[in-house]
Amino acid sequence: MNMFLLAGVLGGVGGIARSAVGLTKAIAAKRKIVWDYWLVTAGIAVVIGIFTGTLFNFDMRLSLLAGYAGTDIIEGIYKSFKVQKIIVMPSQK
Repeated sequence: MNMFLLAGVLGGVGGIARSAVGLTKAIAAKRKIVWDYWLVTAGIAVVIGIFTGTLFNFDMRLSLLAGYAGTDIIEGIYKSFKVQKIIVMPSQK
């Protein structure tokens, strides 16, 4: 199977698993479910799964977790690789 496709599928599975929790809560609270929103978030989970899977050498576990965590994982990755600022002061004579 194509690695991009597999990363996307696993990202989507992770996103759908997370949304199942939200759907269960919404049904229990008898709230209206917005299916268009659900489809968009599942699509975003696929994209995030592909992105993180390819960024980290097609680690399929990370693709699955990335889909589940959604955009939270992108923020965490950014923070973990964030370069500290270096301030260069002009010399004082």
